[in-house]
Amino acid sequence: MLHHVSLGVSDPPRSGQFYDAALSALGYVRVWSHETDIGYGSEGGGDKLALKFRRGAIVPLPGFHLAFAAASRADVDRFHAAALLHGGRDNGLPGLRPEYGPGYYAAFVIDPDGYELEAVIIEPTGT
Repeated sequence: MLHHVSLGVSDPPRSGQFYDAALSALGYVRVWSHETDIGYGSEGGGDKLALKFRRGAIVPLPGFHLAFAAASRADVDRFHAAALLHGGRDNGLPGLRPEYGPGYYAAFVIDPDGYELEAVIIEPTGT
């Protein structure tokens, strides 16, 4: 349904360092960049996430978050660790989230601008 999502950021170089590290843990890369804007997606593809410099950008209210697909639990763990090393804040350690369904493994962080992010894999449970 969605083609891409754009986020307004206050400091593109800082955001670029954060997202380069956190998203590379999930296999996503910077697919384009300009002086104040950066796009991320799959290698050789278009952007699915665009960061745009916006002076005075306001982060959405609680309840809004972006969830990135991971290929493994290890990728979720790497996403969380990389995010914390590059200016993110913990918002939920990596682990199973049975309240969201069987096999739901996720980690939650807050980026340097205050956006709530998740990395998730939903593993088959054999049922």
